[in-house]
Amino acid sequence: MKIAILGTGGGAREHAAKLVELGHEVYVGTRDPEATLARTEPDMMGNAPYGRWLADHPGITLLTFGDAAAAADDLVVNGIDGHNAVAALSAIADRLAGKTLVDYAVPFVYNPDIEHPWPTPWGVMPKLDPCDTDSLGEQIQRALPDTKVVKSFVTQEQSTVVNPAAVGGGDHTMFVAGDDTEAKQQVTDLLKAYGWTDVLDLGPLVCARGMEMYAHMHSAIGFGLGQEFGGHFGIKVVR
Repeated sequence: MKIAILGTGGGAREHAAKLVELGHEVYVGTRDPEATLARTEPDMMGNAPYGRWLADHPGITLLTFGDAAAAADDLVVNGIDGHNAVAALSAIADRLAGKTLVDYAVPFVYNPDIEHPWPTPWGVMPKLDPCDTDSLGEQIQRALPDTKVVKSFVTQEQSTVVNPAAVGGGDHTMFVAGDDTEAKQQVTDLLKAYGWTDVLDLGPLVCARGMEMYAHMHSAIGFGLGQEFGGHFGIKVVR
């Protein structure tokens, strides 16, 4: 299957590498492929320059956002940062029409000017915007009415999403939410291919609000476990 990954950050790299391992043709989208390959410094999260990473991962084709989305058969993974996702995806809406877009972006606003900041080991905790009355997943769906948006992957580090067995032997829960039943099943099938055995369908896309707001709890748990970055743990819905 031809699958597109939009974004070149650490999470997008995890999905691209895993999908190649599973035998898929992978097309990665970025704003400017030449500029991406020309970078020689690590990104803001400390990931190695993309060109160096790409050289070590044959079978991945780097294209523009639009060309990568167009190359996908039916499934596109959104790894564009939450602050820029709606604008970037809106610009390629025609290339995403009719396809399933699984979105794991968190709508973080970094370095927020707020009255009561939350200090963390790496700086002030970002603010969520939107929050409570809307979600990034819903904003993307409104901007792309012809695309089937599914929110998932967002409650875990992406390294764990593609390898759930790395935590607790895989005995933890992943969530999906969306308004199209077949699209949710498509994402569930991908999760099963990754190794997930407990996938909980939360219902319509409005439930993306809960998944996105969980991002702060995810960080808090990580801090409680002494994990300043990332989060090598899982959550399990016991029922």
